[in-house]
Amino acid sequence: MKKVALLSSLLLAAAAVTSTAQAAVARDTLVVQWANDVPTMDPAATYDTASGAIVENIYETLVTYRGASIRDLEPLLATKWAISNGGKTYTFDLRKNVKFHSGNTMTCADAEYTYERNLVTNAAESGNWFFAESLLGTGANANDDKTITWARIDRAVECNRAGQLVFTLPKVDPAFLSKMAYAGQSVVDRQHAIKIGEWKGTEADWKNWIGKDLQGSKLSAQPSGTGAYRLVRKDANAILAQAFAGYWGKKPAITNIVIQKVPELAARQQAFLRGDADLIETGGRANIEEQLKGKPGVVVVDNLPNTVASAFFMNQNIKDASRLGSGKLDGRGIPANFFSDVNVRRAFANSFNYAQYIRDVQNGKGKQRTMLLPDSFPGYDSKVKTYKYDAKQAEAYFKRAWGGNVWKNGFTINASYRAGNVASQTAMEILKKNVEALNPKFRVNIQPKEWSAMLNDSKAGKEPMIIIGWAPDYADADNFMYTFYSSNGYYFPRANWKDAQVDKWLEQARTTTNAATRNRLYSLVGQRAYEQSPFILIPAGIGIIAHRNNLVGVSARAYNPMTSFSDTGTFWKDLSKR
Repeated sequence: MKKVALLSSLLLAAAAVTSTAQAAVARDTLVVQWANDVPTMDPAATYDTASGAIVENIYETLVTYRGASIRDLEPLLATKWAISNGGKTYTFDLRKNVKFHSGNTMTCADAEYTYERNLVTNAAESGNWFFAESLLGTGANANDDKTITWARIDRAVECNRAGQLVFTLPKVDPAFLSKMAYAGQSVVDRQHAIKIGEWKGTEADWKNWIGKDLQGSKLSAQPSGTGAYRLVRKDANAILAQAFAGYWGKKPAITNIVIQKVPELAARQQAFLRGDADLIETGGRANIEEQLKGKPGVVVVDNLPNTVASAFFMNQNIKDASRLGSGKLDGRGIPANFFSDVNVRRAFANSFNYAQYIRDVQNGKGKQRTMLLPDSFPGYDSKVKTYKYDAKQAEAYFKRAWGGNVWKNGFTINASYRAGNVASQTAMEILKKNVEALNPKFRVNIQPKEWSAMLNDSKAGKEPMIIIGWAPDYADADNFMYTFYSSNGYYFPRANWKDAQVDKWLEQARTTTNAATRNRLYSLVGQRAYEQSPFILIPAGIGIIAHRNNLVGVSARAYNPMTSFSDTGTFWKDLSKR
């Protein structure tokens, strides 16, 4: 009877956005409104911040970040660890008497199953590539690298006779522990997963799961973690979670979590100001300062670190004919390799008004970065050149592009941005206006797209131009530089830009622990990227959060940028309400 009553109350809360008379959210419930959907709740497939924000609260990793630090780690599902064999063996003692949401008790077998499953599947849509690099020496799965065998995977992750979890690396990886704190490496419930039809965890059926996309897996629909909250329900418009009564740690102060999908910014803001939502996707600094700051019941936390890098991607090998218009450089479309001409890319880079974006979106509190790397990370070089808005220079580059045919014939390009994301929409509108103003034959069609669809289509190389960012998996420059700039990096299929010298520098940076050498190599990559302009770098804002004044636990002191949830820099279990 209690379960039915709870579900009814949660469903009422989920519908709050449609009610103008809804009272302020109850003390035992946290209501959050986002613009978009959540692609997956399977840790093995989690590789976006929306999914990570949910997964990190219903699942747990072996280690986590200590307080607000992005470098210091502490045990979570592990109690301690030891490093041996010259830095190539990691042995973890696991916490006892930990329950999964199914009621099953966590054992070392669950952890072993989890990490072997990540290595076996290692789908292109997941973040398991950097985990596989550590344990197998390659980010590929067994379909793409035939040297990967079941025996290699089995040896990489094992439970010893003492019930300890042992990882054996082929070579030293200083970032390995940080990688283990990523939400995608959360421990899953082996018995539950097998019962609902996931991989059985044996050699007998491992080949059937190699490279399998788990975004829509049965485990995504029916998660069972060890986290402080368990899933009650998920549909197209809401996610409902409840504090897990069997949680091994401190009982959370908030019982119910409601995540609502509300695409319209105005609707989110109205609900927030009425008190119908405790946190919302705010639309960026300008909206917070102009629409929310100073209003009754609103608290703004400013001057927070920004560890996200964002850019326009200009795809040099577009793999969807339907997105190309005529498919020719005749004013009605573009060829699939339109962006392979460096003059086109430079022209677009000179067409974006960076200062206007900082003024309009970031209310003047933004910074134009020189590289797709947070300026707080080692390896960032502030001396690398940057592009400026220069209509004359953009025109000159367009006139050189494709032997003059771009300027002569014109083009029509289709560009996508994340639906409901005001900052991305504004950036696209700025670029569109400036490009089209140069030549009446230039046309930039922009359209909003659901987050999950944009992720999947861009990964398949179908999108001509998108805006997308990167939040760190672990605090190391490699996680950004390799991801964006390497032809073996995660984002390569979205841009299809390849530079042999850049690839060489990035590989060299991975093989040395000498900080000065690494920094020099990353500077070289940054300068080369400026010259070739594979991306249009979007200025980085200064972190800012708005929340209702009865919500406790959101502060600059507690903020950890490695946490995905609603930019609060904290977990659900650490929040409470007055």
